Amino acid sequence: MKNILIIHTGGTISMLENKKNGEVTTSDKHPLTNLSALLHNYANVDELIEFHLPSPHITPKHMLKLAKKIEQKIVYYDGIVITHGTDTLEETAYFLDLVLKTSKPIILTGAMRSSNEIGSDAMYNLISSIRVASENKASNNGVLVVMNDEIHAARNVTKTSTSNIATFQSPQYGPMGIVTKESIFFHHRIHRSRKHSVADVNKNVFLLKAFAGMDEKLLNAVRQTHPDGIVVEGLGQGNLPIETIPPLQQMVDSNIPVVLVSRCYQGIVQPTYAYEGGGKRLREMGVIFTNGLSGPKARIKLLIALEETNETNLVRRMFEEDL
Repeated sequence: MKNILIIHTGGTISMLENKKNGEVTTSDKHPLTNLSALLHNYANVDELIEFHLPSPHITPKHMLKLAKKIEQKIVYYDGIVITHGTDTLEETAYFLDLVLKTSKPIILTGAMRSSNEIGSDAMYNLISSIRVASENKASNNGVLVVMNDEIHAARNVTKTSTSNIATFQSPQYGPMGIVTKESIFFHHRIHRSRKHSVADVNKNVFLLKAFAGMDEKLLNAVRQTHPDGIVVEGLGQGNLPIETIPPLQQMVDSNIPVVLVSRCYQGIVQPTYAYEGGGKRLREMGVIFTNGLSGPKARIKLLIALEETNETNLVRRMFEEDL
């Protein structure tokens, strides 16, 4: 049997429902740590609690601390499973995918229903994750997310529903594999991108979503905070209202990286339209294009890139290496 470490960080999978009023909140003790005997049917399991936080409280500094803990522990194990709240799970998964250099399976999982709720997916997702972490074919696939019988790549997965247990999907790409009662199946692998060495995460990076009628006010307010970088979820293939262009040009001219994604959840931004505010004009003015990353994940990548360099051209290269 494989040796698997479970690192608990909090989230619904670590919470309990109050049967009197239906509230779900943190408990004094992780409810799944009492079930280690069951987990040992699938692997030799050790557990530790790194954080006990709802995932909206998780920051990039927590993600970096978790990465360092994984680097410290992975030499002793065949794989690691991380339990995590679902709200920011995809961001933590992508952060780890960008910085961890191990080829061993690193799995994130969570639950949409706490352990004592009717129809809880907590224990099932944890067991599925242990099984995937114990599978030889899970190696060299980067960080994975295992939920609801599916295996997803950290780069592509996103939470699509506020409450449905099938919330985690990879729009446009689909899951990398599935978990059945008997086996673990991988349908495809993903291109492995370059890993980044990060000692800290201190940069000030904003994420803004474009909307009809957006003008310069919000961007001017952001510029007054002296950002280190900004990610904008543009319209369609990567277009913006005309009034947003002057403050964005000022940021570009000040060597502040401006990264463009689409607010659409499928497709990639492209320099197609040549009108003012169109993608072609944005690229010409120096805006950095991405290849299908969501806004939150582009922000994570920009945070990490800016820890390595302040040169916009080098930051651009880090994003375009995936194009």
